[in-house]
Amino acid sequence: MTTIDWIILFVYISFIIALGWWVGRKQKSQEDYYLGGRSMPSWQIALSVMATQVSAISLIGAPAFIALKANGGLVWLQYEFAIPLAMMFIMLILIPMYHRIHSVTIYEYLELRFGEKTRLLISAVFLLSRGLGSGVMLLATAIVTAVCLDWELSQTILLIGLVAIVYTTFGGIVADIYSDIIQLFILWGGAILTLILIWLNIDTSDLYLIFNDPARLKVFEFNATGLGDGQTFAFWPMLIGGFFLYLSYYGCDQSQAQRLLTTATAKEAKKSLMINGIFRFPLVLTYSAVGLLLIPFLYANPDFAAKLNGQQPDFLVPYFLIEYMPAGALGLIIAGFFAASMSSIDSALNSLSAASFKDFLIKINPELENISDKKQLLYSRWLTIFWGIIATLFALQMVGGSETVLELVNKIGSAFYGPVLATFWLGMLTKTANEKGTISGLLLGVGFNIFLWQFYGSEVSWLWWNFFGFLITFVCGFLISSIYNKEEIEDRLILHFSELIKLNSTKKYFYVLSIVFVLIISGSYIIEVLLSP
Repeated sequence: MTTIDWIILFVYISFIIALGWWVGRKQKSQEDYYLGGRSMPSWQIALSVMATQVSAISLIGAPAFIALKANGGLVWLQYEFAIPLAMMFIMLILIPMYHRIHSVTIYEYLELRFGEKTRLLISAVFLLSRGLGSGVMLLATAIVTAVCLDWELSQTILLIGLVAIVYTTFGGIVADIYSDIIQLFILWGGAILTLILIWLNIDTSDLYLIFNDPARLKVFEFNATGLGDGQTFAFWPMLIGGFFLYLSYYGCDQSQAQRLLTTATAKEAKKSLMINGIFRFPLVLTYSAVGLLLIPFLYANPDFAAKLNGQQPDFLVPYFLIEYMPAGALGLIIAGFFAASMSSIDSALNSLSAASFKDFLIKINPELENISDKKQLLYSRWLTIFWGIIATLFALQMVGGSETVLELVNKIGSAFYGPVLATFWLGMLTKTANEKGTISGLLLGVGFNIFLWQFYGSEVSWLWWNFFGFLITFVCGFLISSIYNKEEIEDRLILHFSELIKLNSTKKYFYVLSIVFVLIISGSYIIEVLLSP
């Protein structure tokens, strides 16, 4: 990096910290800190949700997967097929319920519907998985950022963690949303600029080299099921398993769902998901195109390709940027990587603070609910600092460790996503589910996923865990509730699914997302046909 690159990075970090301080001055209560006063516009929420998914790993990992990784290629696009479908069901079922109870954490619904034990159990799962998962994401994104900065990995983690803690502690959810939007534009612009640079550094006569490995140009994988064949990147596990994964992650994970509570109305929240559903695939196509053009670039530049010998494929894009990106532009893109690394924890810190205070501290000490708004806000900020330190320390602890640690934490999350989703749906889709049945079903669903992990981990795709965990939890929770349905639950029926259908019209959004789904499938098919040798 040149002096101008370092200046750009320094200015960016200073700007983000100043933004957090400026936003934080206006906050007077926890509702401001956690939910932005419930006044955030839908387009900002949509871009923020997109940005949390487009980390440095996306821009760097996807091209590396397509161009270089073993068994990789354009099958990556199958990750996107389930997104519009998941958005539809979140609009239909989850958003109306969350806005009806007017809560800060989505887990408050579980207490109203089932009881305190269910709320505490699911919230504890979130705190544990997201707290440690934030450390994992910080480490993963800091690895590539450290390459660009030419720093020690531990130093990069400390800097990213410190900056993220400072501006998130000051600015709360609003600062996270604003920084997410800035990050999104920098990374998307960086992907387009990278595309242009690759194009300028290859001879058009070398484009035929794209077809040297036809397997990488295949989008649809129908020859595998992910059930007993060890194939994760197959059509059905990525569509069905991905559907339940996205439903749970976007709709039942506080770090994502909290953004949907920052809008004034349920309609605005639905609109944000629709916007996200429309623009996410074009973004994915952009950085997939980077990977596609890197295929002939690597063939035509064997000296550059040799630098990757013995290195992880994810270093492909950082090495290219360091060698070919002009001064100034490199600093801006690395600022984007830095921002993406920060977003790997800032989007979680605020929600971890919210769940800690609302789901646990108030239960332990009910008097906290009666203290002044100023003191509650102070508690919230200290909790943000606490979780930021936990995530950063966990990332530092894993430095130099085995890659299986990253895989381990990700699989732990997948073991819980389906069962957690089923817990919410038992309350919203049935009238007879009670706390005993629901918790029993949850434990059975998670237990079944752990069984698959231990005995069939290399054979059954982890994406299927989301579906199987949901199915086991929902069916067993419903049946066990029916057997032990001795408690009175009528008072806990907040709003049943049949009433949601009558009260909440989502036809317009359904039509749009249905069209988006068809366009994604047909567009992917056209890409595969055009690239067929």
